[in-house]
Amino acid sequence: MSDSRSGVLALEDGTVFRGIAFGSAKTVVGEAVFNTSMTGYQEILTDPSYFGQIITMTAPMIGNYGITSEDNEASRPMVQGFVVRELSPIASNWRSQQDLPSYLEEYDIPGLERIDTRALTKKLRVHGSMKACLSTEAISDEEAVKRAQNWEGIVGADYVKDVTCATPYVYKANDSENWPYNPAGSVIRVFADDKPTFRIAALDFGAKQSIFRELAFHGFEVHVFPATASVEEIKAIQPQGIFLSNGPGDPEAVTYAHKTVRKLIEEFPTFGICLGHQIITHAIGAKTYKLKFGHRGGNQPIKNLETDWVAITAHNHGFATSKEGLEEAGAVITEINLNDKTIAGIRLKDKPVFSVQYHPEAGPGPSDANPNFEKFYDLVAANQPASV
Repeated sequence: MSDSRSGVLALEDGTVFRGIAFGSAKTVVGEAVFNTSMTGYQEILTDPSYFGQIITMTAPMIGNYGITSEDNEASRPMVQGFVVRELSPIASNWRSQQDLPSYLEEYDIPGLERIDTRALTKKLRVHGSMKACLSTEAISDEEAVKRAQNWEGIVGADYVKDVTCATPYVYKANDSENWPYNPAGSVIRVFADDKPTFRIAALDFGAKQSIFRELAFHGFEVHVFPATASVEEIKAIQPQGIFLSNGPGDPEAVTYAHKTVRKLIEEFPTFGICLGHQIITHAIGAKTYKLKFGHRGGNQPIKNLETDWVAITAHNHGFATSKEGLEEAGAVITEINLNDKTIAGIRLKDKPVFSVQYHPEAGPGPSDANPNFEKFYDLVAANQPASV
């Protein structure tokens, strides 16, 4: 539950919101953004793509079903701070292991409630995402504004190195996971036993665990590599495909990944999600740009231009692929966001490579786009050498 501590959220333009603190007693800076999902706050808190950001939930009440470790997307919360309209005083859920305030306090994350999140969201929509300071300590409004203004910002920031895995490993479902596909814990294949399992190298730029679960579920042996892994290290496992994960920060800043992926896509069928999509964009010589306030939530309509298929999808990104240079780089725009017509998917004309600017694994969000994992499986299968 919240307590009587006062807290403050200050934006770089001088706007100040005062509220009631919960979670850790701490002062942080980051990018103020909002998420429109109605549920899934735990998955949002633990999504590494939110590293460096202060998240505001637009749903009016948060925390009502508590926290369960089975829903984590990473080992701990990744956000800088968390802002809600009303923190539920009760966590009522048979799966709940902990309430939200104690969870944030455990991991040293500050939270703020009882502010006008609608007014904050409208400001960010009109003026764009802003540098911000969230403090649950006794600092003045003026000091909070100053700290927000002095933060370096997210443009040009490489946060991937802060969230990628330290060493390579083979993904295996946790035996304690109560995942809907398999309450017993181990991953069950979606395909029949006569379908082959393909070995893939997954570059971890800040991956959600639910993505690896989906890849395993759809017939892949997932070998996870740090973002800084070399081409030689990756090729040493003799992968049959390459997966590029989501992640935080500015995609233009991750130049080492651009170089690695540029070489990998010459040899292997490849699938990229979110930051992985943006890294493919840079690897082929095209560009990305920062969106005004980004897309974060589970209600974004995407249209496939090649099939006319429309899906409602989960999003979490603040950058997008630019049309500039795409055609010259040999890419085709396959999908667009129907809200603002930004690019939501590309494929390469002469290589078995495709990527999407949304989360087909959901977690949270609708599962309309889940067939992308089957598409990747079919792409990998179609690009294997003929058996002797």
